[in-house]
Amino acid sequence: MKITPSHLVAIMRCHDATARLWADPLNNACERFEINTPLRVAAFLAQVGHESGRMSRMVENLSYSAAGLMIQWKDLFDAELAAACARQPERIANIAYGGRMGNTAPGDGWKFRGRGLIQITGKSNYIACGAALQLDLLTHPELLERPQHAAMSAAWYWDSRFLNALADVGDIQNIGSLINTGRRGRVPHGAEERKALYQVALKALA
Repeated sequence: MKITPSHLVAIMRCHDATARLWADPLNNACERFEINTPLRVAAFLAQVGHESGRMSRMVENLSYSAAGLMIQWKDLFDAELAAACARQPERIANIAYGGRMGNTAPGDGWKFRGRGLIQITGKSNYIACGAALQLDLLTHPELLERPQHAAMSAAWYWDSRFLNALADVGDIQNIGSLINTGRRGRVPHGAEERKALYQVALKALA
């Protein structure tokens, strides 16, 4: 099925210009990765809508307050470290993501922070995504900020986690959990917005 700008305006509550910018990249991505039924498209748009601030943000916002750091990464930031790092996105990224997800070199956490409509994060994911889409994301991670690559990388991630199968049975909770936490059975950040966007998308796409 085809996503129209009108669908995106209705679902994302975005401006018409934003909807026109994203319609073709989303359709191309959905076609390639068989996100091709109302259930699949509704679930996909609900997740990318939440992850990207309704298609307004292609790079992860890491400007956390001290309190926010202790909530988001309670195992990494105690009160002292959180106070020292508050509102310093690069420093936060290197602490939060350093030494995991394939990030081994100094600065990898910041370089490979979340980008695209589903926030591809970590060098390992950038390598896998780049190989699948034939993009040099190690040298140019910022390519994922461009609409065509932001959409395609989101659909690649969706496909790589077999999320069409969950969308086919309406399992929105576990789709969000896998995207946000990497595991089933957890409550993802923004769970209520994900569900609300899904319901709106189902109606808009009917």
